[in-house]
Amino acid sequence: MTQASELYSLYEVDNEKWLVQTLKLLKEKQLENLDLEHLIEELEAVSRRDKLTVESFLEQIIRHLLLLQYWQEQHEYNANHWQAEIMSFRNQLNEYLTQNLRNHLQENQLKVYQKALKYVKQKTGMIIHFPEDCPYTLEQLLNQDWLP
Repeated sequence: MTQASELYSLYEVDNEKWLVQTLKLLKEKQLENLDLEHLIEELEAVSRRDKLTVESFLEQIIRHLLLLQYWQEQHEYNANHWQAEIMSFRNQLNEYLTQNLRNHLQENQLKVYQKALKYVKQKTGMIIHFPEDCPYTLEQLLNQDWLP
C-alpha cells in the first residue's frame, strides 16, 4: 500500500490524524504522497464555511441596522442593545475578512440583505415598511463608526 493510499484510508478513520499527516507532507513538499481527493474536499469545505460565516455576520449587522433605523416604537428600549450587537458582529466579521471574502460579500450582498429583510419583517410583525433594496453600502456595513 502506498503512502497516498494509506493516507486516503486514514481520512475515514481519524480525520484529525489525516490532517496532521497531510500538513506534514505539504510542509515537506511530498506532494506525490498526498490524498488529493480528500484534500480538495476539505479545502472546498473550508471555503464554504468561511463564506457562510461572513454572510451570517453581515446578515446580523444588516438586521440590527434595519431595526435601529426603522423600528421607532422600540428605539428607546433597544437602541443601545442594537448598537452593541452591530459593534460585536462587525468586530467578528472583520476578524474573518480577507479580500476574497470581502469580494464574496460584495457579490452576495443582495442575497444577504433579502435574508435579513425577511427576518426583520417577521420580527416586527410586518408593520414597518423596510426598503426592498439594501440602503447600505458594504463600506458602511463594515465601518465600525458608521450608524444611520
